[in-house]
Amino acid sequence: MSVRQSLLAILAQGPCYGYQLRHEFARRTGAVWPLNVGQIYNTLERLERDGLVSRDDADAQGHVYWEITPAGAAEVALWLSGPAERPVAPRDELAIKVALAATLPGADASSLIDAERAAVESRLSGLRLLRSSHEDGGPEDLAHSLVLDSMIFAAEAESRWLEHAGARLAEHPQHSLSLALDVDRPKRGRPVRVERDALV
Repeated sequence: MSVRQSLLAILAQGPCYGYQLRHEFARRTGAVWPLNVGQIYNTLERLERDGLVSRDDADAQGHVYWEITPAGAAEVALWLSGPAERPVAPRDELAIKVALAATLPGADASSLIDAERAAVESRLSGLRLLRSSHEDGGPEDLAHSLVLDSMIFAAEAESRWLEHAGARLAEHPQHSLSLALDVDRPKRGRPVRVERDALV
């Protein structure tokens, strides 16, 4: 999640102070990813250093308002017009856990998959219930429901992958998958990297 671009996008609507930015971010995303005020001010200071925002003097209540600069507005326009940057092959704890369980002697990968599927189904039930409470309609409900839809789709994909992994494991006797430690000692140096093009 890009806190930097998110704060800039909100500031493109008009000057805000720190707690106001926190509130505006939460109401536009359903408070799914809460920001703490320290994170907001650290980000604002970096944005100021980079010439993307400027700060005014404190008002009578002590609020320091931040305002987007033309360079900041250009960065927001670029961010909103292009695809989101995603890391290539990010580490997925669930995939790593299942892969290790499938190859470690004595680990029960099938039971692990059953437990993970039960957890995903429970999470999906909660997300769907929460999603149904945002059906009525204003802009905030729409924003919240879009975020929840994204989380639901991701959980559904995880559930499908777990079903697929369980079926793949069922094709092999558990003992045939176990890997002993490799007797060949690896040489020092960096591990072989997978080509980026193969992952996109």
